[in-house]
Amino acid sequence: MKWILAVTLMTSFAFAQTSEQVVAVVGNKKITLGEFNKKYAEVKAQASINVPPKKLFLEDLVRYELGLQEARKRGLEKDPQVIERVNQEIYKGLLEKELGQKVQENTVSEKEMRDYYAKNPQIRVSDILIELKPGATEQQKEEAKKRATEILSEVLKSKRPFDELARLYSDDLTTKNMGGDIGWQSSISLVPPYYQAALSLKINEISSGLVETPFGFHIMKLTGKRSYEEATKRDIRMAVFDQKRKIVFDQFFDKLKKSYKIDVNSKLVD
Repeated sequence: MKWILAVTLMTSFAFAQTSEQVVAVVGNKKITLGEFNKKYAEVKAQASINVPPKKLFLEDLVRYELGLQEARKRGLEKDPQVIERVNQEIYKGLLEKELGQKVQENTVSEKEMRDYYAKNPQIRVSDILIELKPGATEQQKEEAKKRATEILSEVLKSKRPFDELARLYSDDLTTKNMGGDIGWQSSISLVPPYYQAALSLKINEISSGLVETPFGFHIMKLTGKRSYEEATKRDIRMAVFDQKRKIVFDQFFDKLKKSYKIDVNSKLVD
């Protein structure tokens, strides 16, 4: 028994000595074989394909340590941009540590997907856009609205096909040559006022009024609405998952807010 114990101790001592062997010295930093093997194992676990050769990885470690020491030498840890990036990583680290597992544990049922889709179906719309440039003045906005109103009146009384009118009047260079067709869209891909206005229409109905968004004034025609069976299930599942993830985040920050004094003056950003 004593002999076995002695061999075990000698083996452990030899392993410890091997682990403490220095594979590189960079400035005032020693990189031990144990440290190298640990980091290399982490890389292999993360990238089962295209794992770098050990000598190349060692060179990467040397460069990494060189970069760290040079950055500290230049005082970059005090640079405002670097501090902001560090803060962002700390913030992401907190979310991952506190919420990562909870989010991953969320499951999405068929019923949840159907319930969501009943309120958020995928739709297809043809659109005539009277564009409003970012930062437009009130006068420019009024001029655009006046022009949009005149076009709407023409569209509602015209016997010409909507797609033809879209090619004639729309400012949207991306869709006007397709008769204003924006393709299949969802409540996530469209701004809320636009989506809700389109959803209120019947198939092939043209909006009786203008719909205003940050892009300008819209005249729209609802051309399609997919049933749940026709819809892209992957998109629905992801939308429901995102909703459940938001609940996890909201609950975490609502609880966290109770531990801090917070004073917000949202009027200043109106």
